[in-house]
Amino acid sequence: MDITIREARPEEYERLGEITARAYLDDGLLDFGEDDAYLHELRAVERRAAGAEVLVAVDEGELLGGVTFAAPGSVWADIARGGEAEFRMLAVAREGRGRGAGEALVRACVERARAIDGVERLLLSTQSSMLAAHRIYERMGFVRTPDRDWEPVPGLSLLTYALEP
Repeated sequence: MDITIREARPEEYERLGEITARAYLDDGLLDFGEDDAYLHELRAVERRAAGAEVLVAVDEGELLGGVTFAAPGSVWADIARGGEAEFRMLAVAREGRGRGAGEALVRACVERARAIDGVERLLLSTQSSMLAAHRIYERMGFVRTPDRDWEPVPGLSLLTYALEP
């Protein structure tokens, strides 16, 4: 297994959008299932790529998953403030799980944050039920930042984590 992390290519946007949407749907992360308005955002990879860096994990040509890295000032940052970067919409296809793709995508975001002058912190938001993701974040040195927890919509509480790269 040799996972490569690179920028998503336009011909991969639709597939990555479906991987992301399916991951959130299949893991029960959307309150309204197929009718959830957030599905549109999850599938809008082309739109994200216009304002952030969309990365993919690929193994022997197989697209395993992706993440959106929002550098400081990106319109795709939800909670990042000055001197902070953020990543969002980390998703790995069911058939790609357990192969290290999620961790490789997070590592790529950490490396990007470290490469940007002035970035003091890398942030992320996560649902309380995303326990496998929490284990990755904690293993990589991210710490909970409860003072930054938030609700993008009423009733959806998101936990936050930060890493000082």
